[in-house]
Amino acid sequence: MTLMKSWVTSANTPDTPFPLNNLPYGVFSVGDEDARCGVAIGDMILDMAALETAGLIRLDDDAAFDLPFWNDVMELGPDVWAKLRARLHEMLAEESADQAATEPYLVPRADAQLHMPLMVSEYTDFYAGRQHAQNMGAILRGSPDLPANWLHIPVGYNGRASSVVVSGTDIHRPNGQSKAPDADVPSFGPSKRLDIELEMGAIVGTSCEFGTPITVDQADAMIFGYVLLNDWSARDIQGWEYQPLGPFQGKAFGTSISPWIVTAAALDPFRTATPAREKELLPYLDSTIDGLFDIELEVLMQPEGAATATSLSKTNYSRMYYSAAEQLCHHASGGCGMNSGDLLGSGTISGPDESEYGSLMELSWAGRDPFTLDTGETRTFIEDNDTLILRGAAKGDGYQIGFGTCEGTIRPAVKFPT
Repeated sequence: MTLMKSWVTSANTPDTPFPLNNLPYGVFSVGDEDARCGVAIGDMILDMAALETAGLIRLDDDAAFDLPFWNDVMELGPDVWAKLRARLHEMLAEESADQAATEPYLVPRADAQLHMPLMVSEYTDFYAGRQHAQNMGAILRGSPDLPANWLHIPVGYNGRASSVVVSGTDIHRPNGQSKAPDADVPSFGPSKRLDIELEMGAIVGTSCEFGTPITVDQADAMIFGYVLLNDWSARDIQGWEYQPLGPFQGKAFGTSISPWIVTAAALDPFRTATPAREKELLPYLDSTIDGLFDIELEVLMQPEGAATATSLSKTNYSRMYYSAAEQLCHHASGGCGMNSGDLLGSGTISGPDESEYGSLMELSWAGRDPFTLDTGETRTFIEDNDTLILRGAAKGDGYQIGFGTCEGTIRPAVKFPT
């Protein structure tokens, strides 16, 4: 597919993340105005709430866009999603008959504040990147061998929806228990091994009822869109607590997502197959649809006072072993009801080479191999006031489908009350 031209001229350049091909969904406000739904197009935001009030767009009997989240639209289902996307293309396409009526409802993106694009119902994080799983095995257990279940099921855990925040939100270094290798007992205090995990987040648009399993193909149709996701991780806290029940406080203090939901429809031209299976998956995980996407990803770090950020690694979402649809299918397979607004983290995305590692734990090999930033400073893990940035885009012929950045700055730990 090539670039689709719009009368919004800033949407027609190859370097914009938001051409007419994309049209991602977000929530914005200007000044003291209420936050409401908007659609990114070039360097502008189309004010969906104002369009709805003016009668230029309508999805249902009830208003759907004058709210600070897209959940009401999600719940209307794939047929309505397709109609909305078709109507937006009609309104914004080059030589559209709707240009004069639509143009007054464009807001400069530079003037807007972006907010969480959805109310997260529940959050589940997976461990579905093979290279990352092998690297972590080598670091923590001295062997890259995968756990016995890993090639058969998408392994995951239930996280904290209340800790999911939009890009630009500061994260405080978490306090917690950790135990030094030479200590007899644990200690309590700020994490000393604070890390990131480069992930994609899949947003469930329509629900499935409690006790009702779904196929992978059905799961794929339920996914409303995707965001970049940073699963902040306190490795020292996690290392002490994770046996036998897995992540808890080491993951509960913050998860950042990018501000724009890129729809599954916008990513369809970039679909790609999951890798060849070393172990044949059980039949319930069969699918007729390519479940991954060719999305180029990058991790950057910018220390306080630095003029620019240092690129640490670049990889691709196609490196994943399990797709979001396979993860969603498995999640519901035992009868777990999935809700509109559920967020599924892909798991850390790493490639086979060090230049593609998606966490500092891998890049510094658990702190043993410091890396150097463009400023000349070295790091093994995150220091206070460092900003971590995730970027991603699917690259087409003369255009790209971008997500906006997913970034957060680590602030010092909050003093624990005494």
